[in-house]
Amino acid sequence: MVCNPTILLTRLGRILSASAVALCFCLLAVHGAAAQDAPVKCGLGNGQPATGAPIVVGAVVGKTGPADFSAGAAAARAYFACVNANGGIHGRPVKYIIEDDQWNPQIAAQVAAKLVNVDHVVALVGSGSFVDASANAAFYAKNNVLSLSAACPERGCYEASNMAAVDAGPAASGLAAEQYAVKYLGAKSVVCITINMPNSGNWSCQLDNDWMKAHGLTGTQVLINGGSIDMTSALLQAEAQNPDTILLNLPAPYAIAALKAAVDQGVQDQYHFIGETTLYDPAVPSALHGQWDGKLFIQTATTPIDGKGPDATLWREVMKKYGVSDAAATARMDAFSQEGFVAARVFVKALLEMNPADIDRANVTKEIRAMPPYKTDLLCRPWYFGPGNRHYPNRTGLIVTPEGKGFKTVHDCLTAESSYFAPIVAEEKKLGL
Repeated sequence: MVCNPTILLTRLGRILSASAVALCFCLLAVHGAAAQDAPVKCGLGNGQPATGAPIVVGAVVGKTGPADFSAGAAAARAYFACVNANGGIHGRPVKYIIEDDQWNPQIAAQVAAKLVNVDHVVALVGSGSFVDASANAAFYAKNNVLSLSAACPERGCYEASNMAAVDAGPAASGLAAEQYAVKYLGAKSVVCITINMPNSGNWSCQLDNDWMKAHGLTGTQVLINGGSIDMTSALLQAEAQNPDTILLNLPAPYAIAALKAAVDQGVQDQYHFIGETTLYDPAVPSALHGQWDGKLFIQTATTPIDGKGPDATLWREVMKKYGVSDAAATARMDAFSQEGFVAARVFVKALLEMNPADIDRANVTKEIRAMPPYKTDLLCRPWYFGPGNRHYPNRTGLIVTPEGKGFKTVHDCLTAESSYFAPIVAEEKKLGL
């Protein structure tokens, strides 16, 4: 039956009663509400809870410590919950175990050993840690287990055979932000402020400095103590180097503190300020109170948080329905959340191509290494794991600036350049990517 009041009125010679018209509108309203409340579908999308033997998956995150790095795992957890409500992996649910390394390498090694040797995970998905790679990269390789990290700021994550991150990491993120500043803001001297961690901030800032030097420009860095961070002092140290641009290679809380210190010192307009993916968080514009709109330029490894593509839409729907009771998930709808979602999507896609009876660690590792690049509207370029002993699949992202309560894109998909990426570029050519 066609429920259209206009058509019915015409067909019945306008003698349709008011009550019938009201009923028709009611039916339309019910239909609209049903469409709006349609179930979120992931994986098989069949709406049937998975009840088979669980597939155990893990993650190592730095949740308690200088900053909370668990948003990616929270998004992966929400996606796996959606998959489990929609048939799982051909009937098998994902059992997801997240361990907190507390930013401590010893604890990171302990929880990884538990996940691999006691829980018998088939892979790690959605990890986010400042110490996981340095503590566990060799351990993962020895045990033939892959880690599809959401976010990884460590050098070891990008030079390990069994680890690959969805995030651009501080190297690609900082380089792209710096290269945008040189090309579009006229930067000639950049000082990079970072936490004194040899295989993270120090490493990535040095890559920034090397690129500047290679192009006849000046790059320096300010290293701050992660145990007692004074951002006012750090900013003064950066200013003493007489830069024209300040790069914030910092977790979001510290970068925000530096930006507030710049306002307090009255130097907001004296320098160009640029930042990395850590600042692509909806909470940041609110924390800055509009004072940095159009004045702070951030590289993000992902596409817009309010993007309209199918994966962007599904990410928000999944987080709304399956992350609603998860404080870590709902509080951090940021780039790292998007990255954890992508890692989980890639993992599920790979396993759905497998015979569920054959899903074990060895076969999962083989399948993920061999799978074609995953195309998603959440990233500028397809993501892949691939073979080889080092992995840096995401080196491209947007440049955004705060605007009101959100962000405005000022440059589409910009790829970071560095001689450091030469082996990755060569590997991609060999793979035909």
